Parts: sequence; C-alpha cells; structure tokens
Amino acid sequence: MIAEPIWVSTGLVALAEMGDKTQLLAFLLAVRFKRPLPIILGILVATLLNHGLAAWVGIWITENIDPQWLKWGLGASFIAMAIWILVPDKIEEEDTPIARRLGVFGATVVAFFLAEMGDKTQVATVAMAAHYMQPIAVVAGTTLGMLIADVPAVFVGDKFAKALPMQWVRGITACLFGLLGLVTFASAESGLMHLFQR
Repeated sequence: MIAEPIWVSTGLVALAEMGDKTQLLAFLLAVRFKRPLPIILGILVATLLNHGLAAWVGIWITENIDPQWLKWGLGASFIAMAIWILVPDKIEEEDTPIARRLGVFGATVVAFFLAEMGDKTQVATVAMAAHYMQPIAVVAGTTLGMLIADVPAVFVGDKFAKALPMQWVRGITACLFGLLGLVTFASAESGLMHLFQR
C-alpha cells in the first residue's frame, strides 16, 4: 500500500523537523536574502537529492542483510531515533557561508544538502526506506514533511517555531518512532518464533 509509507514518512519528518537545524537554516536564509521562492525550490531540490540517496542506502541494506537481522536493526534504529529526537538541535555557522558565492537557490541547495547529511531526518529516511521497501513513496513523504516544516519558517521565521510547544512536538515524535520500533521488534520476534517452531 503506497499511501502508508507516504503519510507515515510525511508525519514523522514534519514533526522531527520542528526546531531542527534545517528549519533554523531556512529562517536564516529567508532573513538574509528575503527571496522565498528560490529558497523553497532549493529546499525541495536538496531534500530530493539527500533523501533519495538515503532511500537508496535503505534499499541496499535490505537487499544485503539477512531479513531477520534487518528487522532487529530497524527496530533498534527507530528506538535510537526516538531518543535522538528528544535532543534539541542547533544550527552551525558553517552551514551558511556558501550563500554569498552561489546565489540564493544554489546556496540553499548546498547548505540544506550538507546540513541534512547524518541528520535525524536523513537517518529516518534510511530506516523507513528499509522498512517499507518503497523508496519513491518514502522520499515523497519525507520531502513533503520537510516542506511542511521548513516553508513556514521561510515565510514567518522563528516566530512560528517559537509558537509551538517544542517539548510536546519532540515528545510526540519520539513516541511515534518508539512505537515503530516496538512494532518492528514484535515482527522480528514473531519471525524468530516461527523459525524455532519448524
């Protein structure tokens, strides 16, 4: 079913992005350049590239690791994501100096692509692509989630982020990742029990 990976990926990433450094980066670029359209297009392109790469890694993992071990690894990665989400993110100054040389669109693509490397949402994309085995649906969902979180930051800046109760957002997102981890562990355990019953 294509709808589930899209909506789960959208919801998890949109929540995970609240207060994330890329949301802060979107605000910073908007304040600096005051040109929302190239910034939004840059976010879109950078996310498609970054999360496309992440989904490919997720599919590679599923094709090269024993399915039973993969389920345990995925469950552990979802639980780790639940814990990681609870840690507030801060923007790093080195994510933005490229902007002066590449123009607004180019700077946004490069800055967002680099900021997402090893970030929570990239790791989540790897895990969800491995879990659902539908990379296009997952990338569509994670990209939509990024846009839902970051486009308002471009238009209304940090007032939007400050208006949300970030502890609640992080808590709900952590619970959702934790639930995915528990469901994956339960699936792995039932597969293990089935092996022992043979």
